[in-house]
Amino acid sequence: MTQQPGGYRESVPSAERASPRVSVGTQTEESSMLEAKQSQYLSNGHLKQTESSVVQGKTDQAPSTLGQTGFTEGLVSGGPLEPVKNSFGLQAEGGGDPGFALELQNVQEKQKVQEEPQARGTGCHLPRTCPHETQDVGEPPPEDSRDKVSGVGQSQPPAQSLGQLPASPEPPLEVGSSNSSSTPASPVPAVQSLMSSKKELLRRNSSSDKPSKTKQRLSKKAASSANLFNHSSSFENRTKDPSLSPGPLSARRMHQEGRSTKMFLRGRPITMYIPSDFLNYEELRMELPTEKLKLDWVYGYRGRDCRSNLYVLTSGELVYFIACVVVLYHVQHRTQRHYLRHTDCVRCLAVHPDKVRVASGQMAGVDKDGKPLQPSVHIWDSSNLNTLLEIGQGSFERGVGSLAFSTADEGAYLCVIDESNEHMLSVWDCARGTKQAEIKSTNESVLTVEFNPQDSSNIITTGKSHVYFWTWSGNSLTKKQGIFGKYKKPKFIQCFVFDTNSDVLTGDSEGNILTWARVPADIRTLGKGAKETYQISKQTRAHEGSIFSLCLCRDGSVLSGGGKDRRLVQWSPSLSLLQEVEIPEQFGAVRTIAEGDGGELLVGTTRNALLRGSLAEGFRPIIQGHTDELWGLGTHPSRDLFVTCAHDRQLCMWDSGEHTLAWSTTLEETGLCADFHPSGKVVTVGFSSGRWVVLDTETQQVLSSYIDGNEQLSVVRYSPDGEFLAIGSHDNFIYIYSVEDSGHKYTRFGRCTGHSSFITHLDWSKDGKFIMSNSGDYEILYCKFHV
Repeated sequence: MTQQPGGYRESVPSAERASPRVSVGTQTEESSMLEAKQSQYLSNGHLKQTESSVVQGKTDQAPSTLGQTGFTEGLVSGGPLEPVKNSFGLQAEGGGDPGFALELQNVQEKQKVQEEPQARGTGCHLPRTCPHETQDVGEPPPEDSRDKVSGVGQSQPPAQSLGQLPASPEPPLEVGSSNSSSTPASPVPAVQSLMSSKKELLRRNSSSDKPSKTKQRLSKKAASSANLFNHSSSFENRTKDPSLSPGPLSARRMHQEGRSTKMFLRGRPITMYIPSDFLNYEELRMELPTEKLKLDWVYGYRGRDCRSNLYVLTSGELVYFIACVVVLYHVQHRTQRHYLRHTDCVRCLAVHPDKVRVASGQMAGVDKDGKPLQPSVHIWDSSNLNTLLEIGQGSFERGVGSLAFSTADEGAYLCVIDESNEHMLSVWDCARGTKQAEIKSTNESVLTVEFNPQDSSNIITTGKSHVYFWTWSGNSLTKKQGIFGKYKKPKFIQCFVFDTNSDVLTGDSEGNILTWARVPADIRTLGKGAKETYQISKQTRAHEGSIFSLCLCRDGSVLSGGGKDRRLVQWSPSLSLLQEVEIPEQFGAVRTIAEGDGGELLVGTTRNALLRGSLAEGFRPIIQGHTDELWGLGTHPSRDLFVTCAHDRQLCMWDSGEHTLAWSTTLEETGLCADFHPSGKVVTVGFSSGRWVVLDTETQQVLSSYIDGNEQLSVVRYSPDGEFLAIGSHDNFIYIYSVEDSGHKYTRFGRCTGHSSFITHLDWSKDGKFIMSNSGDYEILYCKFHV
């Protein structure tokens, strides 16, 4: 017998564990015995639950049932490891309660005396709730439960050792005649009342069930009955707000003489077993740690799918966003500040004419409890990061796509385009936070919006195949569409800017810069009463492919950034070519342009990099990041380095001291997890195909490659001494390798089993004797490691 975090457990030889057998048919006089027994354990209309159940889920799916905390000893295959004994009972020859088996034997002998006719049915019985008995119905799952059993209800290990369990003074309920072909049963949760138990029994005893399908049907019934435990909870627990923490002590339900407690994780009840070291759990009071985490640095910039998101403030800081964070980065001082009041991804940004106030718009989302979060616009002070105003809650749909401050009236108003089907255009008072006007703009995509810098009553929007000129008066907005005339209408108008004459210059998907002018209406084509119109006065061929950004410089020149050709071009006020430079391919195309001090230029790219430089001297990166979802991260054991891998197939080494990218290399597949060997000489990366590789951290060369299963790998972890490597897979297994030669040689050592869902996380204990792992069904298992 050994003491373990989950309590004491004792290994019981399979020969000493009798397999309980019980048959099903019409009820006999033993029904009264069950009724009397259950009445002793009935409290507030609910049966006292002494064992929690876990329904084994399918691969890559988290079952909608109770999670658990169990304790798993040993590994399977390879090395001098103990056989796995976990809460699922994954032993070679099943298991059970010896006392309970003796009771069943007495019941079977009594059944032989009965002569009344019995109805045939599949083997099952109503679950027992005695604190000293294990609830069993059906057959325990085989050793490899992932391949042979799906959706079978299973019980947690008892808090006391098996050797200390006394026999029950009463025999279990016998239903119908004896059936010698009955098989040992897997436990199911207790039902809410005796009547519901009888209804469940009658439903299971359908005569249409064929004996050949007994095991399959038992599995399905056990899985479905697991849901009944949710109904047996008290009204208080069923109606309380789900929490990620155990909550107050008064809300915790204790089981089996205080050896477990129940908490709610994302709305699901989880039974947590209390270590035997704690004699009185109710008296255990823990204070929160005094240390608090503070965001220090953000690596990356969102340029892949956003535009007009880079500006320079009067403080000299660059302002841009990524995820839910608006970053203020001082290039010279190499410092960052962060605006953190948004609750979902930021998609657009605008700077007030005073270069101090900032407006940022976010998308709709959900909070940690699944409640919807409405999109809104935050107006905040960049000097102290205080929120001045939050507007639009309940007015915007899906999210805020673009916004702009007015300039002619010193930023008194803000125009906003939302992400609804109609792309609603609204104008807001920045001082009061009130809506002044609103109108449906178009069902097509709207990419940009801006006030005329000389006239705040004039607003321009561009997007898919359109340029709209809006006139704002009071609470009304009227629209005039730009006329392309003899010029080819492009598929997208992606950017625009006002030149020194307040004429509109647009950049489109054809690579042209179009100059728009206000001209008198042609009565012959538009009829009498028609007033002025907006038409193209000039077309300038600028780029091969789309133009993603236009920027008006302080000297009156215009900068254009190309998508396909990656060129940054400077034009005179009359749109004559002055000079150009090509952005290196590794950084992607030009997404946005901002002018800094002293002729310095800042460029955001489609590969999520920020570049700093000039047309004459070229550009160098100051901020870099991944271009797709980031999944893997590992920290260096002794230096200020960490490594990341993402869906963009890039493996990046970062210097956390200098806040720079040390190096990056392209992987053959999508990397999902990574970890350093304790020596720091190699790093292991797990792929989505089940393959994993070992790379040299100095040369970035692949040293070796291995495959474990055909499912994606979710976590790789070296033991503290570096002698073993644990690999968690979506096939529910943890693979163990012995490591030699400072991480350069690997040999398969064993495999951990016991999880009923995909592995999400794992970690080694400090002494390397235990592996703690989590799975997709919120399960926590401990594997005892012996060498």
